Amino acid sequence: MARDLPHTDVLLVLMGAPHESDLTTSVLRLVQAMLERGGSVQVWACGYATTLTQTALGTNKPRNVAHWSAAYPSSASLVQEMLAAFPGRLHWYVCRFCGADRGAGEQVPEVVMRGPSAFAGNTAAAAKTMMVGVL
Repeated sequence: MARDLPHTDVLLVLMGAPHESDLTTSVLRLVQAMLERGGSVQVWACGYATTLTQTALGTNKPRNVAHWSAAYPSSASLVQEMLAAFPGRLHWYVCRFCGADRGAGEQVPEVVMRGPSAFAGNTAAAAKTMMVGVL
């Protein structure tokens, strides 16, 4: 059954391994900046980017030995916070195939898993599409 997708200003396609560079931080900051300026954004995570919102990450990153008493939120928590702060304007999708292939099948509840064949629908629902990462 076809799913009605909300129209957004931007579809940000996030590909590749988030740990290979500062890609994750850059994308999260870009998404937040677009939302704070009144835009609407959908993110499609593919490849190892599907691990950013998996439930296994928990609420916080492991403790930092250089700053033992500080708690740093996981990427899953950051995405959940943005989804809560911008309801109806941020939509986060994870490629079901890529997530399952990489052991990231369980996602935080706010994230929608979609099959790769659904990607064309997400593209059609966005005014602009931007790809970040590697193919």
